[in-house]
Amino acid sequence: MTMMIERNHSRRNFLKTGLAATLGTSAGWAQTSPPARKLRIAGVGIGGMGGANLGNVAGEEIVALCDVDHAFAAGTFGKFPQARRWRDFRKMLEKQPEIEAVMIATPDHTHAAIALAALKAGKHVFCQKPLTHDIHEARLLARAAAAAKGCVAVMGNQHHSSEGARRVVEWVRSGVIGEVKRVIAWCSLNYRPFGNASWATLTDTPPVETPPVPATLAWDLWLGPAKRRAYHPTYHPTRWRAWWDFGCGMMGDRGVHTLDASCWALDLTAPATVELLSIEGANEFVHPDKAHVRYQFPARGGLPALQLDWHSGERPQEVDELTGDRKAGDGEGGALIIGSRGMISHGTYPSGQFALHPQSLAAEARKAPASLPALRGSHEAIWVAACKGNGPVSSGFSEAAALTEVTHLGNLAIHLGGRIDWNAVACQATNRPEAAAFIRMPCRPGWELPD
Repeated sequence: MTMMIERNHSRRNFLKTGLAATLGTSAGWAQTSPPARKLRIAGVGIGGMGGANLGNVAGEEIVALCDVDHAFAAGTFGKFPQARRWRDFRKMLEKQPEIEAVMIATPDHTHAAIALAALKAGKHVFCQKPLTHDIHEARLLARAAAAAKGCVAVMGNQHHSSEGARRVVEWVRSGVIGEVKRVIAWCSLNYRPFGNASWATLTDTPPVETPPVPATLAWDLWLGPAKRRAYHPTYHPTRWRAWWDFGCGMMGDRGVHTLDASCWALDLTAPATVELLSIEGANEFVHPDKAHVRYQFPARGGLPALQLDWHSGERPQEVDELTGDRKAGDGEGGALIIGSRGMISHGTYPSGQFALHPQSLAAEARKAPASLPALRGSHEAIWVAACKGNGPVSSGFSEAAALTEVTHLGNLAIHLGGRIDWNAVACQATNRPEAAAFIRMPCRPGWELPD
């Protein structure tokens, strides 16, 4: 039975008023009157999702806009004509010290460099998902955010702030479905064809053509820390996610969304092993058409050991067999959290399309306590409020880095094949020394990140 989101106003108001001080302390914030002053925000990577992110904070003071392709970013430039325009984020941070917060929505491979520079400059940071391009970067940003006192740093997996995701977490934690030992998650999409349809030849290897770089594009800045290669429209704009040098495949794109509620509710941060069970269509350059990765998580506190299966490019038949519901999830993917008493299914983004199996658990679910602080507004607006000291941090870098690392470990299995024994404390694949090159990817000279 699909459960519509039921907002229990009496419980939410109780959390807001009677327990506000207690919950505020535990969440790292205190309830205050909202400051009237607007936050001075800069956007970096504004031609795609970055433009949408800025649109959700348009009531603040947008003082700077940075994009390596001014033609691709033209629409966002037009919406904020008062903002200074840049191509190089480093010059922007140097020349505009009045910037208080930076929103980042560039390709994955440049997230860490920009976010780290902003944190070191004392800015609040909103960075799109996945947080980073590799595991080393994720841990680096988590440490940098913790050291940047007074800076609010969050990842842009917007559905972390949704009522649906929070309901799923509360149901799992309150024991509605019993003890959970298994999760199945999937995304039925892939990025094929790899390339720009305006080109006659679409391949899954780097193209040999070398068309001229558009006059509006600073290609070397777009490459950033990635190894040098010739410009081609198969990479930019929008197709970069398919290519390992720039994106993190479907695990980084949708896995960060789809695995969020499960990892959050069940404290899934450090698997003991990750194993590639099947794969189709991958090579060293592009993500696979299909892949099945299995994680084994050890017991965590009072929680039992857990198996998590991730499927890219297909919907596992087992979901229909277990739930008896061909609509479990959504048209793009979802997750099935399997407990000893029942199951919860949700879509790719657990915002509103989630269901309990069997129906008999519905009444108990409605009584589950609303243990998470109430949130209002968009994910971006919640970040702005936190920057002003007027609300909780949602998907802070510490939590976001752990979730991102889980997806990177899935990609590590896809790259290497077979089983990986993971030592989270040492940040090592103990049985696969060749994994080191993927745990910390090389950077071009001038773009190196610290240890």
